[in-house]
Amino acid sequence: MTPLTSTDMEWLAALLADVGRAEIMPRFRNLGHGTVRHKTSAADLVTEADVAAERVITEALRARFPDAIVIGEEAVSDTPALLEDWSKTDRRAFVVDPIDGTFNFASGVAAFGVMLAVVEAGETVAGIIHDPVGQDWIMAEKGAGAVLKRSDGSESPLRVAEPAGAIGAMIGSASWQLMPEPDRSLVARNQGLCLGGVAYRCAAQEYRLLAGGHIHFALYNKLMPWDHLAGALIAEEAGGHVRRFDGSRYTPQHLGGGLLATTDADSWAIVREALWRA
Repeated sequence: MTPLTSTDMEWLAALLADVGRAEIMPRFRNLGHGTVRHKTSAADLVTEADVAAERVITEALRARFPDAIVIGEEAVSDTPALLEDWSKTDRRAFVVDPIDGTFNFASGVAAFGVMLAVVEAGETVAGIIHDPVGQDWIMAEKGAGAVLKRSDGSESPLRVAEPAGAIGAMIGSASWQLMPEPDRSLVARNQGLCLGGVAYRCAAQEYRLLAGGHIHFALYNKLMPWDHLAGALIAEEAGGHVRRFDGSRYTPQHLGGGLLATTDADSWAIVREALWRA
């Protein structure tokens, strides 16, 4: 397998931006009747923009990287068997969320993003999150740090916030809605111990806040690969500490066990104890 090059990364970033301009933004606040449908619940939606964006991204990836696997959220929704053993192959895999934050997108709220992760030999080696509204990217390659890349070509390094030291000094995002009881009630209640909370209903934007130093933690229960592989890598490359709820490392094979991303290991322990406090 030929390693990804800087040219490949630029091409991937440009692909997400092109799809944002051509398939996503023309439909934002312009979805017609019958273009939005429910998947598992009233809060789990798919729109014609999701489907069109994933189709274009998938076709482009297969043309440039014909030996690679493409794992897209909407393709897996239609064919769940695509998730079986995909992360154990020696082939390169691209994991795509065409619109993360579809509920917001369908509601006309400008908090969504396009996410892409690159997995090789069962390890995430690159991640890109594109904001079609702001027309910029947060991105990282493993071992090379994380950057905010703007449409004018300029870049700034991303760095998580300085550790706050106590739960009462932290701002964070805790997505407790999909947690089982009693964890759901504990985490929902104990988030009130924090200085503040954010709830964007969009991991793409919450990872951006964490990697950019604006919040101190982000917590998720459901671990679909397109939701977290790119963001977890970017958060780690920005200096953060990302672990599952049991303290183990998060890898592409994990579909459960929850995820807590924080500024550092000590803060991880503080948040893990405080949010589950009886």
